[in-house]
Amino acid sequence: MIPWFAFPAAILFAIGLYIGFFVAPTDAQQGEFYRIMFIHVPASILSMFLYLIMAGYAALGLIFNTRLSAMMATAIAPTGALFAFISLWTGALWGKPMWGAWWLWDARLTSELILLFLYLGFIALHASIDDPRRADRAAALLAIVGSVNVPIIYFSVKWWNTLHQGSTIKFSGTTMHIAMQHALFTMLAACWLYAIAVSLARVRSIILERERNTTWVAELPEVRQ
Repeated sequence: MIPWFAFPAAILFAIGLYIGFFVAPTDAQQGEFYRIMFIHVPASILSMFLYLIMAGYAALGLIFNTRLSAMMATAIAPTGALFAFISLWTGALWGKPMWGAWWLWDARLTSELILLFLYLGFIALHASIDDPRRADRAAALLAIVGSVNVPIIYFSVKWWNTLHQGSTIKFSGTTMHIAMQHALFTMLAACWLYAIAVSLARVRSIILERERNTTWVAELPEVRQ
């Protein structure tokens, strides 16, 4: 299934970036700088949703003692951390011309930074424990507790007086140009497909690593070579 997600992701990335940077009109208030949105917003959305999915898989593995659920949580974490890093990096690039500073301890920026630390903490904790099952359980607890941070990120612009703008994607009453909408939703779909593809590839590697001493793995053509 990996190619079925990877190839469409590459195509949609190319289409989304082309529309966003060459077709979409210049914003009346932010000029050309707003185009960072087409990378920043999908990365931010994926960073939050992937954490909830990761925490959900971790909870399933912890409650029902299912190994595949724990492996899926482990596979998703690096991709979520990547999107969180991209969100912060592009946010800094966007913030410099808009706010006059690369970084402000804004509520949403700070909670997004905490999300990145939670991802890195999950990865580091899992890697620090030799026994895979114990590592799964310990990392699962961290993932479940850290999921509280996701609604804080989302509602931070409503709960506190923050410089960060509100939701970019709205299901009603949006004034965004149609080309901007096309670029944004195309990039969002591309990011989702990419996340699925790399997570499947990574969980496949995890399964092969954990089952390397079993007969069925030893009989695989790529292993026998």
